[in-house]
Amino acid sequence: MSDLVASRRAAPLLIAAAGFILLISSHAHAQWWKRAPVDFEECADAAEKSATKAEKTAALADCNAKFAGRRKPGGGYTYYDFLQDRTFDIAGPNPTPEEQKKIDESYTAYLADQRRSNEAAQAMARQQREQQEQQAQQLQQVVLRSEVERVPVPVERPKVQQTVGTRPKGACTKGSFSCEWPRLSEGLNEIKKLFSPTPSKPAKKS
Repeated sequence: MSDLVASRRAAPLLIAAAGFILLISSHAHAQWWKRAPVDFEECADAAEKSATKAEKTAALADCNAKFAGRRKPGGGYTYYDFLQDRTFDIAGPNPTPEEQKKIDESYTAYLADQRRSNEAAQAMARQQREQQEQQAQQLQQVVLRSEVERVPVPVERPKVQQTVGTRPKGACTKGSFSCEWPRLSEGLNEIKKLFSPTPSKPAKKS
């Protein structure tokens, strides 16, 4: 009788223990089916099964944060770097440290190329601007020169030689009185000097 009572008391405990074991087993089984996704594509497929649109959006954002790579059709993964606007082949769903180092080195070279391209473009623009300024100056000089050539330069009027009251040299006729009179007048003056006695100087007193 005592054994029967004891077994009846132990029965609820056995049922509770069996239920607990079944619960743990079912939970483990569910966890096996709901394993973590291995890449973005699996994660996105699981996000598509979300109950609401908000949950789906949040799940896709979480997938994008967890996995940087995207699955390639032929195998492997690619990583898109929007800073360089190019893709890189990677082995797994996320770049390894070595792969990330190569991506960073490529970005450094990309920045150097961009800087050189910008400097070359600025130099070309500066050269074109200087050429345009030179052409504008040359055109302005041509316009000014043509305007100066069109304006007539004032010409000085010829001076009229004043002949009133004066007789130009060589205007008299040889043998005429007007030409012979000056020579005759000089001869008469010489004759007068010959016949006119030269006044003697007064003697000095001793």
